[in-house]
Amino acid sequence: MKTDKLTVSGAEIYYEVRGSGPPLLLINGGDGDAAMFGPLAGLLAEGYTVITYDLRGNSRSRLTGPPGAQWIEEHGHDAHLLLHAVAADEPAYVFGTSYGGMIGMDLLARHHGQVRALLAHEPFVIDLLPDANRWHALFQEVYELYEREGADPALRKFSDAIGVDGPPQPAENLPVPVREMLARIRANIDTCLAYELRTFVRFRPDVDALRAARFALAVGGEGPNTLLHRTTEALAERVGTEIVEFPGGHVGFLSHAAGFAVALRGAFEG
Repeated sequence: MKTDKLTVSGAEIYYEVRGSGPPLLLINGGDGDAAMFGPLAGLLAEGYTVITYDLRGNSRSRLTGPPGAQWIEEHGHDAHLLLHAVAADEPAYVFGTSYGGMIGMDLLARHHGQVRALLAHEPFVIDLLPDANRWHALFQEVYELYEREGADPALRKFSDAIGVDGPPQPAENLPVPVREMLARIRANIDTCLAYELRTFVRFRPDVDALRAARFALAVGGEGPNTLLHRTTEALAERVGTEIVEFPGGHVGFLSHAAGFAVALRGAFEG
C-alpha cells in the first residue's frame, strides 16, 4: 500500500493506494476515515487500483487554514483533484457511503468525465424529504447541544434520531490499529457536528446528471430501516432507479467486507 498527501486549497489530503487495474475511489461519510475501508480495499485491490482517503479536516487530512463551515461541493472538488493526481485522465469507478455518496454525486455532476460509474450507499440527502425542515431544525438542536454540553450528548441525540449507532469507544482489548482508528474517528465527531452536519444536509444532487450516468443506489439489507433508507428512497424516486440491498447495515462495507466486495464488483461490472 502506498500512502501520500495531496495539497489542496485549505487542506492536505491524506490518501492510500492499493492494487492495480481500473481506478476505484472509495469515499467515506461523516467522522470516518480511510482505515474503515481497509478490509474492503484489500479485497478489491485484486482487480482495481483502490484509492481511499480521509476527508478534509478529518483524521490525517489536516486543515491548513482556520476551520469553518464545509460544503459537499468543496469535498467534491477535493475528490476531483485526488483522482486527477492518482488516475490522471482514466475515469474511475466511485463508491461513496452516506456523505461520501453525496460527494460522489457532486463529482459526477461537475466532472462527469472522471466517473465511469457511481454507486451511492445510503446517501444522506435530507433536503429531498418532504419533512426536510423538521430535520434541519433537529440538526440545529444537535449543534446547540454540542456547543453547550459537548460531543457525546449531541452524538447520542443525533444517533437516536436517525437510527444509526455512533462509533464505539477505543477499548483497550482491541488491536492497536483498531484502537487508533476509533480514536481518530471519535476526534472527527467534533468536526462533523461543528462544521459538516448542518451544511452537508443542504446538498441537493443534480438529478439530470445522475439520470444520464451509470448511477446506482444501495442500502444495507440487514437491521432496521433508518432515516438513511428514507433518503435513499427519496433519491431513487427522483432519479427513477431501483435500490439494491448490500450486506450489513450502514457500515456493512466494514462489518461484512467480503460480501460487500462481491456486491460492489457485481454492481460495477454487471
